[in-house]
Amino acid sequence: QMKKQCDQKLLIRMKTKCVPCSLNLNTQCPAGYTKITNGTGIPDCRYYLEIKTHTLSFPGCRHQCVKEFEQPECCQGHWGPDCMGK
Repeated sequence: QMKKQCDQKLLIRMKTKCVPCSLNLNTQCPAGYTKITNGTGIPDCRYYLEIKTHTLSFPGCRHQCVKEFEQPECCQGHWGPDCMGK
């Protein structure tokens, strides 16, 4: 009995919005995602503040989040919605 279904595991990565590092401690990932950075996150971004006619840019922090996702796929030599075709 050969396996017909060979699901692919995908890792979806995303980063949260850039905010002042001091405020980033409590930042949560979207539902279903797991935070893989801790503390204030990664200081690799800039956030912007608009003051009247000027836009000021400040260094900020963000968190990295991951979500595991299984993509249904048929094993080699099988096809169709239920992978029964050969």
